Amino acid sequence: MLMSIFRFAPSPNGYLHLGHALSALMNFELARAAGGRLLLRIEDIDTARCRPAYENAIYEDLAWLGISWEQPVRRQSEHLDEYAAALKRLANAGLIYPSFETRGEILRLVAERGALGPWPRDPDGTPLYPGAAKNLSPEERERRMARGPYALRLDTETALLRTRPLGWHETGSGNEEIQAHPEQWGDVVLARKDTPTSYHLSVVVDDALQGITHVVRGRDLFAATSIHRLLQVLLDLPSPTYHHHRLVLDAQGRKLAKSTGATSLRRLRDGGAKPADIRRLVGLA
Repeated sequence: MLMSIFRFAPSPNGYLHLGHALSALMNFELARAAGGRLLLRIEDIDTARCRPAYENAIYEDLAWLGISWEQPVRRQSEHLDEYAAALKRLANAGLIYPSFETRGEILRLVAERGALGPWPRDPDGTPLYPGAAKNLSPEERERRMARGPYALRLDTETALLRTRPLGWHETGSGNEEIQAHPEQWGDVVLARKDTPTSYHLSVVVDDALQGITHVVRGRDLFAATSIHRLLQVLLDLPSPTYHHHRLVLDAQGRKLAKSTGATSLRRLRDGGAKPADIRRLVGLA
């Protein structure tokens, strides 16, 4: 029988908060209940914001919560060649193209085209890329790529023409099959000139290489699973079982986030909180 393998995959771009605690504890307890394994992955491709001090704090916070994991820890920054190989495979299949517009230029294009009617947005609320660079000649693409920054995008429309209807098995709201809708995301960015991978690309490669059978993560990533399923099929990678759990919200009903100053586990601990208090605060006590 296949052993269940779970993973907790934080980014070291700030201190962990209660939302991370819920996800980490759920992964730990579900792995233990299944007689499975828990792996720890450090998602540190954002070199501008990730810091060794935050990574060390992750280990300290998890150990304080009583969570243990298998060694070695996988750091994404140490596996860029594996993401590059996956990207090359997609490029060789004619599914990748470069775009050159800045975010401001994209917004102006969207505003111009949106004058004819509402412009579609992805599940996160970002306007879909209007495809301005999609039909450039190979020669023009090469000239622009040599001259300045660019993003490498998935040609989602073409990709969907080559795949069957997609879905995944979801246990976060009962056992059910969820239909995937990658088209809602448009042509997502999979890499940039100065960043050779993206969250979407690296997470599906990592899950496959680590043999992850169960992905347990927050409900805020539910819609992104559609893109992950598309990439898994295009790269011939297995599909884990997914469990998208409830989010921990602040007093205003917003998802806790490092960017909005969510109280860190470190600060709670320094203020006298015990692991049992954290479990109670995230609804696991």
